[in-house]
Amino acid sequence: MTLLRHRAAAFVEPADRRTPTAADQAHARLKALILDNHLPPGTQRLEGELALQLGLSRTPVREALVRLEQEGLIAITPRHGMRVLPIAAADMREIYDVLTSLEPMAAELLARRPEPAVGLERLERACADMEKALAAGERPAWAAADEAFHLGLADLCGNRRLAGMVMQVWEQSHRARLFTLNQRPLPARSTAEHRRVLGAIAAGDAEKARELYRRHRRRSGAELVSLIERSGIPWL
Repeated sequence: MTLLRHRAAAFVEPADRRTPTAADQAHARLKALILDNHLPPGTQRLEGELALQLGLSRTPVREALVRLEQEGLIAITPRHGMRVLPIAAADMREIYDVLTSLEPMAAELLARRPEPAVGLERLERACADMEKALAAGERPAWAAADEAFHLGLADLCGNRRLAGMVMQVWEQSHRARLFTLNQRPLPARSTAEHRRVLGAIAAGDAEKARELYRRHRRRSGAELVSLIERSGIPWL
């Protein structure tokens, strides 16, 4: 199951886009395996093993591993391959502190547009999909819609640097969100909070949109960290 459908490329200006290289493909595929916990924390793999798994030569895989190490997802040890790094509850607190600072600004910027109710179809569809998934008790579908809302908001806000930072931090929290997906109650409260944020944006109430989003982020972050701590697993 791959929930993280939006990648950093979504926030790159069209003029900077290029045809993905073999290293780009290796990076994207390995990153998805790590973020979706198919290569869970502590997993160790040799470069040759990964190349065989991906059906690629070792050179692009080596380049991809260097990028993943720079992104803080793995550690590379010469002659011993790579090891997937963990995320502790303390890491998640820091990540949600950053998201609580950045994402409310994206909501505010969107609400301050001259015509704030225009161009919100992506967010409306995400809210509708969350509500549909909630009614059906389909947690993976809800998580995908939740992700579409958050990343769509960042993409639409008009500040590409802010969007890029949100994307980077969001990816870092992805594994923890998947881990807690089936531990939390059905996310009725979170679904309603998204709908209220969207309503404030559409109404052009920037201060309300920012504050509603800030409260949502603080509550959801505290809930996720609490679930990790109660799980008894010291790291993810």
